[in-house]
Amino acid sequence: MEVEAATTQRQPCKNAITTKQQQQQQLSTGRLFRSPLLVVNFVLMVVGSACGPLLLRAYFLRGGNRKWLSSLLQTAGWPLLLAPLCFSYSSRRRRREVEDDGAGAGAAATPLFLMTPRLLVASAVVGLMTGVDDLLYAYGLAYLPVSTSSILISTQLAFTAAFALLLVRQRFTAFSVNAVVLLSVGAAMLGMNAGGDRPAGVSRAQYCAGFAMTLAAAALYGLVLPVMELSQAHHAAARGAVTYTLVMEMQLVIGFVATAFSAVGMLVNNDFHAIPGEAHEFGLGQAGYYLLLAGSAAMYQCFFLGTIGAIFYGSALLAGVIMTVLIPVTEVLAVMFFHEPFNGTKGVALALSLWGFVSYFYGEVRAAKAAHRRRHSDEPPKPDHLDP
Repeated sequence: MEVEAATTQRQPCKNAITTKQQQQQQLSTGRLFRSPLLVVNFVLMVVGSACGPLLLRAYFLRGGNRKWLSSLLQTAGWPLLLAPLCFSYSSRRRRREVEDDGAGAGAAATPLFLMTPRLLVASAVVGLMTGVDDLLYAYGLAYLPVSTSSILISTQLAFTAAFALLLVRQRFTAFSVNAVVLLSVGAAMLGMNAGGDRPAGVSRAQYCAGFAMTLAAAALYGLVLPVMELSQAHHAAARGAVTYTLVMEMQLVIGFVATAFSAVGMLVNNDFHAIPGEAHEFGLGQAGYYLLLAGSAAMYQCFFLGTIGAIFYGSALLAGVIMTVLIPVTEVLAVMFFHEPFNGTKGVALALSLWGFVSYFYGEVRAAKAAHRRRHSDEPPKPDHLDP
């Protein structure tokens, strides 16, 4: 079923886009408790963020070494979106037929896609950026432990905040600034001893290269999130509404373009011919190899769909905060499955991350209540409430 966002009036200027973003930010917390789809997107982010890096790291630990393949896996799950999009199309078509029959008019054609050409181009550009980001992240994860890679990726919150301020005029409160600072400090604390966890068989040059590429991936993804939010805002200003079906279509295009980018790299690197041999020598066996690849693609698709959904219902900064606060979850799972060390520094960083998460949402609750009071105070008094 297609879910409509709150309808926005057509606005001819950029200031209208800024106003819409501010209204969405004020209403984001209220939607958190009212919209089941927002909760579903949060769950998708949690599952994808926790499981995706672990599966991809397991691929390298068990004998895999194809960087372009691991890059492709992060977006190769885009065909999974075809099923809900087909359901949404059939639902729109039935609703259109009922409306046309009720009006006594001829049946109008139901558009197969809701995207405009401008939004299609914007999504394709974001897809190309995502493909480059996936490649940088795959190289980093090949040479770094999961915990260190997650720590460096968490720095994308600072990049997201900076780009959100420049591109979408993100409104910062004392609570959101506090959350960014706490989460960034927690990530920095986790990275203080990162140099001592170089995996066996990884040279110092490879470790440094992985470190630099992962940091570059964090910076690039910090730009991708506000760009996605800006593209949604422009579409809303021009068309008056953004639907969840449109959000899935955007993710479909992003995933397709990013996967095509990685597939070209695999062709150049001759990875497709090397897959059978790598599967034969894989530590978990051939069946385990292909199951791990499929599971990685599915988990990362959950993550990306949840991320773009969080931007749709909230903001790029909200998505960045959620991604950062999930780092301790990945840390704990890495300790459990890969026996990575968990020391006091990581414990303090975990506490700071949780504190930052609570601070952000407490500020959102306060902002939502203040906006609610302003709306009611601006309403004219009802006639039955006036004195005679």
